[in-house]
Amino acid sequence: MNARLRLPLLLVVTALVAFGCSTQEASKPAFTGDIAKGNPVAAETPLSSASGDAPEPIGLDPVGAAELQAALEGTPPGCEVLTTRSCLLPFPSDAYTVADITTGTGRRVSIPDGLLENVDGEALDPTEWNRNDGFSPSTPILVHIPGIDPSKTALPVETNIGFSTTADSATVIVDLDSGQLVPHWAEMDLRAENDIDRALILRPATSLIETHRFAVALRNIKGTDGQTLPAPIGFRVLRDNNPTSNPVIEERRNEFEAIFAEEAAVGINRADLYLTWYFTVASADTLAGRMLSMRDDAFGQLNGQSPTFAVTGTRTTDLQKGIAKVVTGTFEVPLYLDNGGAPGSRMTYSPLNGDPVSDATYTAEFTCTVPEAAVANGEAVPVVYGHGLLGSSEEAASTSVQRTAAANNSLYCATSWIGLAAEDIGFASQALSDINLFPSIPDRLQQSMLNTLYLGRLMIHLDGLGNAPEFQSSSGANMINTDSAYFDGNSEGGIMGGAVTAVAQDWTNAVLGVTGMNYSTLLQRSVDFDRFASILREAYPNALDQQLAFGLIQMLWDRGETSGYVQHLTDRAYERTPAHAVILDVAFGDHQVAPITAQNIARTLKMPIYKPTLSATSAPLGVQPFWFWNLPGIRKFPYEGSALVFWDSGTMAPPSGNITPIMSERWIAECSGENAGNADSALCADPHEDPRRQPAVMKQKLAFFQPKGKVTNVCAEQACVSTPSDELGY
Repeated sequence: MNARLRLPLLLVVTALVAFGCSTQEASKPAFTGDIAKGNPVAAETPLSSASGDAPEPIGLDPVGAAELQAALEGTPPGCEVLTTRSCLLPFPSDAYTVADITTGTGRRVSIPDGLLENVDGEALDPTEWNRNDGFSPSTPILVHIPGIDPSKTALPVETNIGFSTTADSATVIVDLDSGQLVPHWAEMDLRAENDIDRALILRPATSLIETHRFAVALRNIKGTDGQTLPAPIGFRVLRDNNPTSNPVIEERRNEFEAIFAEEAAVGINRADLYLTWYFTVASADTLAGRMLSMRDDAFGQLNGQSPTFAVTGTRTTDLQKGIAKVVTGTFEVPLYLDNGGAPGSRMTYSPLNGDPVSDATYTAEFTCTVPEAAVANGEAVPVVYGHGLLGSSEEAASTSVQRTAAANNSLYCATSWIGLAAEDIGFASQALSDINLFPSIPDRLQQSMLNTLYLGRLMIHLDGLGNAPEFQSSSGANMINTDSAYFDGNSEGGIMGGAVTAVAQDWTNAVLGVTGMNYSTLLQRSVDFDRFASILREAYPNALDQQLAFGLIQMLWDRGETSGYVQHLTDRAYERTPAHAVILDVAFGDHQVAPITAQNIARTLKMPIYKPTLSATSAPLGVQPFWFWNLPGIRKFPYEGSALVFWDSGTMAPPSGNITPIMSERWIAECSGENAGNADSALCADPHEDPRRQPAVMKQKLAFFQPKGKVTNVCAEQACVSTPSDELGY
């Protein structure tokens, strides 16, 4: 596949030396927009003086030798030997990569066959995963530590992320290419039913830099008695320089010596380590290369013309005030999937260069809401709309969208996010019972992104929608202002919207409502996933396998959600792509899309946050002082650029950990049982629907959706307080 981001030669050479690869120079990807430095974290100096030097080599005593022998005998061939609880743990790890100088990282994932069996005995077919040249930039970092007591171990939590970059943190993530410490939080798997299967999960608080190598260090891990736990024997012999006769151990020794030295440079003492390992993050080619290839090929096929379309229906009843009609239709898009693009279809690739190839067309549907002002006076602002989870294009005719369209004289049009649309519910359920089916979902999501890009072109092309009578004003002229399109999406539409905006050429401004990224974090915190979680648990009853499944599917899901594109969403644009500005409108305490992931987007992009962020009355709701870590305020309005805005409905703060708000002890105590009458109160209710319905948000979009649109202060220097949607009545 043709690469599209430039990779510094120094990185390639460093990677090749560190991993003992061939000294042949790697091919240079032809991308622009590479991130040359580390993530936006506070400047770091070494945490303390530390040593990575190897102690004098001392062989194991008989007890240690027997312990090592027992551990290795219990480890199947091809499995990681640092720990023994699960073959793929710790995850992710470059133990499951091989050298490949043709990729953007110099590595390629190489997960062996036969792992992660479901209850039907179906093991993971790693073929699609092994196309990747690294792991997800949003990867969950998974490890199993027998006997850990999280209450006695200095773990950073999501309400105090800054602690993770201090000398006291028991968990450290180091960007080995920049030398920076990566902010993160740690959580025990609260969904596991017992400690035997309970993973420790580290979640980066920013997107991990594409192509960089990262080391994970665990130190001073405490047990229930408060004493430091001994390191697992497979790692201990490397840390303590105990020579062995085992070739699997010995072939790893040199690479670990290099890691110990690099970690010592940032203050991590070798002798304190419980465990360390490293992994490589995928390149932009792995993450976005397919989508960019599809975009360039499909728009090249247009040759400057409009996509072909047809109007199929018009509705003029059951409309909100100020709306003239709802128009439906279809349009044709090059298809890069087999089986007609139906649920379960897979991407088709050229045998010559591995790029996605199209040999058919896909008939996509659209739904548009037309305001009365556009019929009377034209100049409607064209807005591509992104619908919510497992929905359809019909959401473009929802009451909240109609209200926005009427208020702002905007033409809102949507198509379905195939892959996660209503028609995909059955297949999505099947994919959770056998993750070998999962690759179809990101494949179809990438097709849906292309469909959305085509819809944007259809809206602004002079031979596009405006040529149809249904989209002409009363004078017979095109009712659409075709200078530029814009994007507005909510929930899944925001999560997908970040990805499609990053590759969009026909709009530069987007509002991503109740948004986030990284489904491996989002799903477990979302009430929407509750109805599907049982399917995964039944198919993969071991909780460690469930967490590994989340980590594995994120490696592919990156291709079809914001996580895989976020580093190029705003001012580090892909080749042949303009820079973009986005507003993230987030509901504090959201039950469906975890707000912490929107903060991760903002931290990655150095995006400022509106302050005051929450109302004074929110303090008793459980807000922690360090909640919005490393998010600077907007200095002056109107603000040119991207911004994060929290909308406060008075909802209690979300719980820490991989559970939904309604699984928290506080919600159960105050909003259920004898207090079930409080479930619809502002404190207990889900605020997910609130931001999009606020008149102030509509006003914000009016100012942003115009040439040189800016972020305006629509909250009068106060916190942005939402009126609950049930009180608004729409």
